[in-house]
Parts: sequence; C-alpha cells; structure tokens
Amino acid sequence: MASVSSPTGQPEVRRRLLEAAARLLAEEGPSGLSTRRLAKEVGTSTMSVYTYFGGLPDLVRAVVEEGFARLAAHLAEVPRTDDALTDLLALGWAYRANAMDNPQLYAVMFGSASLGGYRRSKEELDEGRYTFDTLVAATARAIEAGQFRQADPEHVAAQLWSALHGFVMLELAGYFEGDKDAIENVLLPLFVNLGIGLGADTGRPAPTVPKRRQRRSRT
Repeated sequence: MASVSSPTGQPEVRRRLLEAAARLLAEEGPSGLSTRRLAKEVGTSTMSVYTYFGGLPDLVRAVVEEGFARLAAHLAEVPRTDDALTDLLALGWAYRANAMDNPQLYAVMFGSASLGGYRRSKEELDEGRYTFDTLVAATARAIEAGQFRQADPEHVAAQLWSALHGFVMLELAGYFEGDKDAIENVLLPLFVNLGIGLGADTGRPAPTVPKRRQRRSRT
C-alpha cells in the first residue's frame, strides 16, 4: 500500500487511522488493535499513531470523539421548521443516516464494540452528550407547542432516542435484511405509536421518510 504520510496528506492519515481503529475494534475487539496493525492498514509508520494521538488509549478516545462529531454534523444539516414533530422525525432520520455512513464508529461510540482495557470512564461517556441535547431541544419545542403532553423534555427525548437506537442497532446487525421496507414498516410506525403515546395529534397526516441530502465526501 502506498504511503499517505506526506505533509499534504497528514489530515487524511489521521482520518484513516481513526477509521481503521474503529473498524478493528468493531470487527476484532481490542486484541486486534496495535500500532503495527494500524500502520499496515493505513500505509504509514507506527510513529504516526504517536504523532497524531500520543498512543492507543488516546486514539480510542479520539475515535469516539470523531464519531460524535460526525453525528453532530449530520444533525446540524437538519433545518429547523415551524413543526417540531417534523423536525424530530428529520433528526431521527439524520441519526440513522450517520450510523449507516459510519457503522464502525457508531459501534465504538455506543459500546457494541468491546473496548476491553480502553473502556471509557463516566466522564468520557458524557462528552458526547451535546448531540443528545439537540434532540432534547426539539422535544422541548414539541412540548411547548402542545404537540406532546407536558413532561420532562429529557425523559421524553430519552424515550425517542432509545427506540431509535434500538432500531438502528438491529438494522446494523442485519435483522431487517429480509424487509426492504423496514423503514416504512417498522421505524415510522414506531415513531407514530410512540408519539401518540406521548400525546401527539392522531389526526396528523402519516409521516414520510425525509429526503436525504447528498453529503460532501470528507477529506
């Protein structure tokens, strides 16, 4: 594999090290992660790991930070409208799109990939909370508008997130491969039923899958 460690390729080297580390953790666990293995996967020197991250523990931490940064970027692309429920659905779709685009990063972010000795502390787990705050803010708007009954926005947002995360994890694991319309048959009805339980108007038109914007490739 050709080296990509030239000065002009440095940002690319860092990105590829992050993605290679996420893939190795997701596929093989911590035993598959080593500086030598990463260097071979990326086509650079083992010193690059220390140059960019200081060592493997800091690299794993950076993998999680990168995962949440990409999630935040997907959520930031969702425009705010006058309808908070529509915005919540769009945020849910963006959340799923990020997981589909970055499945290995997603696995490391939320612990479905074993981190072994690289397990994150409680403080480190809280670092990605800013992405959840986006969902809480949209939920609060829905409550203030009377679209949901009065409740703690964080608790309601956590219910929505739990349902969405469960679907995404099952989808990534391949459990919906036999249903090409799982989004329409499972995910959208899940949100509708949960929304009705939270007090959403049953007379609203049935939601549809938001159109996904084309994302620019990361460089």
